Amino acid sequence: MRETLRRLGVLMTAALLVVGVSSPARAEVLHPRQDWLRASTSGLFLHWGMRTNPGYTSCTAWEAAVTNGGWTAKYWVDEAKKLHAQYLVLASFHSRLGYARAWPSSIPGSCSTKRDFLGELIDAASAEGLKVINYMTDDPQWHNEGGHEWLDSAGYSKYKGKTVNLQERPGFGQFSYDNFVEVMQRYPKLAGFWIDNDNAYWEQNGLYERIRRERPDMVLSNNNEDTPIMDTISNEQKTGMTPNYDYPQAVYTAAPRLIEACFKLPSSGAWWYSGSNSAVDYKLTLGRLITNAGSDVKALMAETAMVNGKFPANQAAFNNFTATYLRDIWESIGGTYGGGYLHGGLKPGFWNDGAHGVTTVSKANPNQHYIHVITRPSGATLKVRDNGYKVSRVTNLRTGASVSWTQSGGTITLNGISNWDQYDTVFKVETAGREGIIPPSSYTMSASASGSGHPPRTRRTATTRPIGTQRVRGRCRCASTWGRRRRSRTSR
Repeated sequence: MRETLRRLGVLMTAALLVVGVSSPARAEVLHPRQDWLRASTSGLFLHWGMRTNPGYTSCTAWEAAVTNGGWTAKYWVDEAKKLHAQYLVLASFHSRLGYARAWPSSIPGSCSTKRDFLGELIDAASAEGLKVINYMTDDPQWHNEGGHEWLDSAGYSKYKGKTVNLQERPGFGQFSYDNFVEVMQRYPKLAGFWIDNDNAYWEQNGLYERIRRERPDMVLSNNNEDTPIMDTISNEQKTGMTPNYDYPQAVYTAAPRLIEACFKLPSSGAWWYSGSNSAVDYKLTLGRLITNAGSDVKALMAETAMVNGKFPANQAAFNNFTATYLRDIWESIGGTYGGGYLHGGLKPGFWNDGAHGVTTVSKANPNQHYIHVITRPSGATLKVRDNGYKVSRVTNLRTGASVSWTQSGGTITLNGISNWDQYDTVFKVETAGREGIIPPSSYTMSASASGSGHPPRTRRTATTRPIGTQRVRGRCRCASTWGRRRRSRTSR
């Protein structure tokens, strides 16, 4: 039964990619504007606004506190580089943070600063080769959180020349629509929008289509909702997996969809700074980063900046540690594909004697592989399915030391390992091509039905082993949910 479902999933995914999904919005699973994000490994998520502890009800007072505290965009960019991140997402126009727009705006309706924090961040990031995405919310339900009214319906109504209630979704949708347009027109180097769910006003008035027309370079990401016109589906704060760091187990969309995982770096507490110096679970956080990289999922890590922009001590310490920790193994993460999926590679997942991890394969050299052992086996031996690759050499990536190995019956066995890293032991596996490949000339494939203009084609390659199936905890993660509308209202 499981094998039947697996095959059905593969056929469903293939059908979607060939004939497309009927939708009012054009779905572009692959597009050149996504290239920089597909080449990225991770991003830094910044929740920061008027309600950042100690909290302000005056926009002017908040801006003064930020400036007087020494806020600088360079600090955020430098911290992102320590994490080896390639992009930053600024979430100030957030429903739980006072709907603060950290940029000057001609549109009344909520706090807007005179200092252009967003513009400064874009310029600082661009100077270091990083991208900035701006967070936008669709949700007015927290308009009076904490007993203060954060939205100015009267001011916006006067601006529009008609009565608009920002406390209701249609009115707020109109207000936020105007902000989308203002921001995309003002900041030519802004890379895109990270959108927290959806608003009917935007859809009814063609917001996304307008962005595509006026800023075809911008990527659009939606939180917890697989909307076809979006480039990215971001999967928020998934938990309950075994092991707990294996984030891709809970991702419900499949490649080649551009997938992101967004999660809090401090594993407890709010998404924003609430006054506490929350602990960072190094094993959990690094494990999430590595397993996402091993599944071609982008890791958007949320850190809780204080009013002056600095991070609490525990998060700052993690960033400092990660700068060196990832540097020593970066070749196995940056510039790689997740192994065992669309781009070949060794088998990831559960291995022998309790071991667990992922594999990656170099984009530049398909014969250069990496095994990331996040949970070590109980003994000194590791066994990994070879998926047809002929091994020629194995070394410990951190130390450069040679590793004793044997290969037989489709399995690579690494022997005598005693120096296990506490978070991620990385083995560099060099191979000399593959064996067991069936020549295309030796078989044909056909279909009993096909879409108009899309005849069945002969598959170009096949193998004696199923190397491309996305397996997680024994379940096939093949069938895409692309096009499915999944609304998840949260109180982020």
